[in-house]
Amino acid sequence: MLDFHNHLMPGVDDGASDEDEARKGLAVMVEQGVLTILTTPHVRASLTLRPSELERYLGEIDQAYDSLTRIARENFPDVRIERGVEIMLDIPAPHLGDPRLRLAGTSFALFEFPFMSVPPHSTTAIREVRTSGVIPVIAHPERYSNMASNFDLIMRWTDAGAMIQVNSGSLTGQYGSQARTLAWRILEQGWAHYLSSDYHSRGRCAIRECASAMRERGAEAQLEAMTVTNPGRLLNSELPLRVDPVEEAEPGFWKKVFR
Repeated sequence: MLDFHNHLMPGVDDGASDEDEARKGLAVMVEQGVLTILTTPHVRASLTLRPSELERYLGEIDQAYDSLTRIARENFPDVRIERGVEIMLDIPAPHLGDPRLRLAGTSFALFEFPFMSVPPHSTTAIREVRTSGVIPVIAHPERYSNMASNFDLIMRWTDAGAMIQVNSGSLTGQYGSQARTLAWRILEQGWAHYLSSDYHSRGRCAIRECASAMRERGAEAQLEAMTVTNPGRLLNSELPLRVDPVEEAEPGFWKKVFR
């Protein structure tokens, strides 16, 4: 598998706090079947408008990335380590010219919305990013507090040129019942392109559990597409292939009647 949303760099965000925790996080992901890791510390989009501050912070990330690659080389020589960032879209039009702000220096960049809530005019912001030549990947839409009442926004985001990444832990209930329900609904609609862990180098890592849950739903092909095929295409700056909708687990009473 290839995982492109996680927080394993030591000492730069709320992920791994030091090199020992980074090494343990790598061990967990390798044990769960991930051999290509594209790690993504947090960056605020507004920081891209302050070049000197951005350069200082990216310099810290450079050092943390060097540490992580050394740890991998010494302990997990078969693992490929790449880098990107997870950009909090606190302004609608960030400057993304520095390749370190994009996923493995490709044309893709990973975004989340601030305060775990979808702001007004989110589709406009996505369109602005796409117009700039960057392909936005929206992280974990199922986790936003107001997503249930704005579910159709996901389709508008994809129409505006965004790709969708669901967290593996959402499908297993790691973030609560609402996130779990929404995550499966996204897959049932065929709206998701990627599946990643958002693992923070501590606590529960749900990659293997999620894979089992998808296989139980008969979604082996979708699992392969979202964790191997499409992430591999991303590394080559290629758009993802369409992922077939996952069958609903158990239709409700009225759906059975009308069927």
